Amino acid sequence: MWIEHRSLFLEELLRMEGRGGLQEVPCSDCGGSSPEFKCEDCFGIDLRCSSCITAAHQRHPLHRLQKWNGNYFERATLKSLGLRIQLGHTFGQKCPNPRRAFNDNFVVMDSYGIHEVLLDFCDCVEAESHTQQLLRITWFPSTTADPKTAATFRLLEEFHLLSFESKVSAYEFYSALVRRTNNTGLAPVKDRYESFMRMIREWRHLKMLKRSGRGHHPNGVDATEEGDCAVLCPACPHPGKNLPDDWEKVPRAKSWIYALFLAIDANFRLKRKIVSSNTTDPSLSRGWAYFVEEGAYKELLAEKVDVLQEKSTCSSHNAVNMADTKTSRGLAATGLGTINCARHNMKRPNAVGDLQKGEKYVNMDYLFFSTLRHTSLQTLNVSYDIACQWHKKLWQRMTAFPISMHFDFVSKVIDFFVPKFHLPAHIEKCQTTFSFNFKRGVGRTDGEAPERGWANINPVASSTKEMGPGARRDTLDDFFGDWNWKKVVGLGTIMLRKMKEALPERTNQQIALNDLEEGLKEDYGGVLDQWRTQVEAWEDDPRQPNPFERNADVITLASVRLALAKEDEAEIQSGSCLALHEDCSPSVLISSGLELEEQQRRLRADKAACGLHATDTQQGKLVERSNSLQRRIEAWVKIQALYMPNISALRLSDQATSTNTTSVPSSETFKLWLPSQIGRSAPCDERLQRTEWRLRYAQGHDALRSLRSSLRAQTAVLKYKDRNLRGQGANTRARNTLKTIDARIEAAASRYEGAHKALVILGGLLAETGWQSSLRPLNRQDIRSMSDLLWGESEGRRKLSWIWNMRGAGGSEKDDTGGLEDMRIEWCKARARAMRWGEEVELLQEEMRRILAFLMWEAARWDERQDSVIPTSLEHQDGCVAYAKRQAFLRRELAASFEARWAETLAQPDNINDID
Repeated sequence: MWIEHRSLFLEELLRMEGRGGLQEVPCSDCGGSSPEFKCEDCFGIDLRCSSCITAAHQRHPLHRLQKWNGNYFERATLKSLGLRIQLGHTFGQKCPNPRRAFNDNFVVMDSYGIHEVLLDFCDCVEAESHTQQLLRITWFPSTTADPKTAATFRLLEEFHLLSFESKVSAYEFYSALVRRTNNTGLAPVKDRYESFMRMIREWRHLKMLKRSGRGHHPNGVDATEEGDCAVLCPACPHPGKNLPDDWEKVPRAKSWIYALFLAIDANFRLKRKIVSSNTTDPSLSRGWAYFVEEGAYKELLAEKVDVLQEKSTCSSHNAVNMADTKTSRGLAATGLGTINCARHNMKRPNAVGDLQKGEKYVNMDYLFFSTLRHTSLQTLNVSYDIACQWHKKLWQRMTAFPISMHFDFVSKVIDFFVPKFHLPAHIEKCQTTFSFNFKRGVGRTDGEAPERGWANINPVASSTKEMGPGARRDTLDDFFGDWNWKKVVGLGTIMLRKMKEALPERTNQQIALNDLEEGLKEDYGGVLDQWRTQVEAWEDDPRQPNPFERNADVITLASVRLALAKEDEAEIQSGSCLALHEDCSPSVLISSGLELEEQQRRLRADKAACGLHATDTQQGKLVERSNSLQRRIEAWVKIQALYMPNISALRLSDQATSTNTTSVPSSETFKLWLPSQIGRSAPCDERLQRTEWRLRYAQGHDALRSLRSSLRAQTAVLKYKDRNLRGQGANTRARNTLKTIDARIEAAASRYEGAHKALVILGGLLAETGWQSSLRPLNRQDIRSMSDLLWGESEGRRKLSWIWNMRGAGGSEKDDTGGLEDMRIEWCKARARAMRWGEEVELLQEEMRRILAFLMWEAARWDERQDSVIPTSLEHQDGCVAYAKRQAFLRRELAASFEARWAETLAQPDNINDID
């Protein structure tokens, strides 16, 4: 559509380069002939003479002019026309004692560009300072000592908001401003970049103080305490602000409704180079917002620099341990640690601090105890991706911190969790012990709040990493404050969306649980009450048996080998041993055969990995391994002939039917002729077949455990790589790690496929059934992590790969205990889903109530501030009162808006009884 009118638009743009039909028109003001000037920023296009355009811009001294030179319009300035800006007096009033700015040349930065103007300060006896005179016309001076440069409030506000929304750096914004002033390079613009950096930093700080009410405090800004300038989360519980007076007396069964949810995380993109120092570049605040007070923080870290951190016992922490070895060369901070409210994703007061070398406990402990000083709640739910390891000695480590940071954990209820997205990368025990899905009183919290916030702040890393320590802390404090405020004003929409999702899900999950229990009553009715008692006991005391875990012993290859050895021992002692070799029983023969098979598989994989261009050293090592394996196979074959005498004939027959009869099979391709390979082609001792079946069954489970472990490691490394690694070197090392993990995954899959193939054959020979429920055929699409989606799947329709649906060996389908255990776990999970959605509705209702109460408390607090300020003048008092009234009105309007938006949804009838 627009293409058809493209020429028209271009024609009008070119028309504006000329006088646009005003060639013979007189001055639009005085009627004089030959007007030469027009303004780019005034409404409409008029030509005026020099005196008229100067008079018209007494109130618009920063507009941009153009002058017709007879051929085209060229840039002109009001300064060149002699326009002087007088400060300290009302408009039109002449100052009897003006004082010109330094060198009669003042620079003003504005949205229209960088201007040089003629400026007169008022130097009368009762005149205000030069700084005040500039501020009262909304010009922000770059310095308080004889200012020569200023920026308009409009420009600072424009950059301030633009930096929040687009993450534009001060350098990029200033460069654009320079180009808007002159984009030809023929008229260099005076460099005021450092002045702009200083002004925007001061502007950020002043806005923070103003919005937090510090300008209304009777003792002034210096009375500000740590965390006073943080924007608090209205939905979180705050005693004395948004909780009932008797909240501490609520029954224990309902105390979870007043719990505080915390989420801990680290970000390794927000680095800082070794630039400047705290002495040269101190922060403008002292822990007044989100960062901890730097002095005390660094002092404690210096005392703990030699403290060794215990190693993780959970497989998921390989990626975290990589952070400990991250290079810190040239960096003053390798990243940032933070504590958020886990349900609403807002930064907490005094909960942010620099990391010096990786995600060490001492850093995260300090941030955790620092932010807990701001709460007196009795119930805490703490989420951390390494919570299973971090929480073990937390209270022991707390004793090394200052007394002011000690936390009375004995009298409180504290639960630790691992975020849902991170949980699949942990060992199996952690996946039930630290799961948000299974513990009572947490609703549908997922613990991943900090991850969502990093996406907003990460783009500023390119500019903050070059800043000094104080400037970086002040800048990030400002960004975190804006993030929190955007969350506050968006709570109306966010909470409504969550409630609309939770209400039908609560109903659906309760119906699903009811249907499941109805179906179980016929076969399992007698044990339902027992299951309920068991799961409630675990919810009350996690030290009790976990009903979400299988109680069956895990079958491993090592345990089966031990059992076979004990059986051999019993036969020897009873005199019934029929071993045909003094050093090798039938079970040892088959077990050794499986070991040889595994060595063959590894040798084939290593040869394939070397490719066609292996070095002499690589080839030499492979030949040595092949020779060693060949000698072991030859020794094993001699013993095999004693127990399986028909093997020689099978080998001869196999060689006769082979397509290549002249070549000798290599060690890695030599066919061992285990009972599963013989099948029904020749007779075989049933004892040997059953021995192999037992070993293969355990081998299959071993291979699955190895496969799951490698997939968890792959998930952890990929997550760490995506979040934290930048640069070719770091990514190359991570790719090498992933390549090693991929090889382990392939090896485990190959080992499982071999075991499953053998079990299919032996199961038919021995009439073994039931094992297929736990050891299914493995397809390539089954080899995926818990969080991976198949093509076309969405999160709501995702199906878990069957390899994650079992823990250890499930047992035979004929085993009533195994079936009963499966049903218990499924019922526990269904119950947990129904409970979590029910809790989510209750939590959302309570959070909505808290939000409204908090906003009204804030409004009342701003009302009080109207009278608490100690004014320096009537004008100051008038401004303070007006600002306090506006802030109080804003809070009440937000509360009314939220309440009206939620009213219809909250009025829906509640047909589902609470689940106890």
